[in-house]
Parts: sequence; structure tokens; C-alpha cells
Amino acid sequence: MKKNCWEYKKCGREFGGEMVVQYGVCPAAIDKTFNGMNDGENAGRYCWKVAGTFCGGEVQGTFAQKFKDCLKCNFFKEVANDEKLCLKI
Repeated sequence: MKKNCWEYKKCGREFGGEMVVQYGVCPAAIDKTFNGMNDGENAGRYCWKVAGTFCGGEVQGTFAQKFKDCLKCNFFKEVANDEKLCLKI
């Protein structure tokens, strides 16, 4: 089974996660807009498109603000490889 970002990154911001009290549930875990995208739960395998995800120890901004950082993310690279995403930037 393919992992969602919160499982891969172990951020603790999924429903019932250990960091929910401190930071809240991650928008990727609750955004149903992208449910099933790249075989993920909600936006769990499409997190780069969701503002407010928690990466690198801090809450991230919008897609435009964070995408360059996402390109360096091992989880993003794994999903891109799994899904054969074409990334011409």
C-alpha cells in the first residue's frame, strides 16, 4: 500500500496524531478535494498542492510559495517516481 505524506514523514498531524493538539490536523489529511489522487487518502499523496502543510519543522505556505522546497522533498520524489509524474521546471 502506498503511504500518505503523514505516514512517510511521521509528522503526527494526521487524525489522532501526537502533534494535533499543538499544530492541528494537517490540511492534507482533511482536504477531500484530492482524495484518491496518486492513490492517497484525501491529499496524502498530493500534499504539495495544499497550503498549510507542515514540513521542515514549520507550517508551509501556498503551492507557489512552497513548491521549490517540495521538489527537494524525498516524499515528493517518491510519489513522482511511483506515479511517473513529468516534472519540467
